[in-house]
Amino acid sequence: MIEKKFDLSDRLEDFAAEIILLYDKKPLSYAGDYLAKQLIRSSCSSALNYGEVLGAGTDKDKINKLRICLKELRECHRNFNIQTKARLFSDDSLMTLKDENDQLIRIIVTSIKNIK
Repeated sequence: MIEKKFDLSDRLEDFAAEIILLYDKKPLSYAGDYLAKQLIRSSCSSALNYGEVLGAGTDKDKINKLRICLKELRECHRNFNIQTKARLFSDDSLMTLKDENDQLIRIIVTSIKNIK
């Protein structure tokens, strides 16, 4: 279970790690495998790109990097929805990750607004 932290970098890393652990065992279907790999890529990308935000030199560069993080997190959101609708996972089993994903999206959106 994801422990709530205030450090955004840690939260993004923990989110990606929890997804990796969820899919530690390879899904049995083609669709499950495809969506699992994509979800791992997009969740890890959001954490890795946030590292770029921390090193950005200008506000414009920070906003651009944050938008990439946001794009990847929104991709995670859609992926969760597809997996739930396709009954690859129950909505209950993904609830904690979906909630964290939603909170991370809100934090990134607020960060972008605060920089502008």
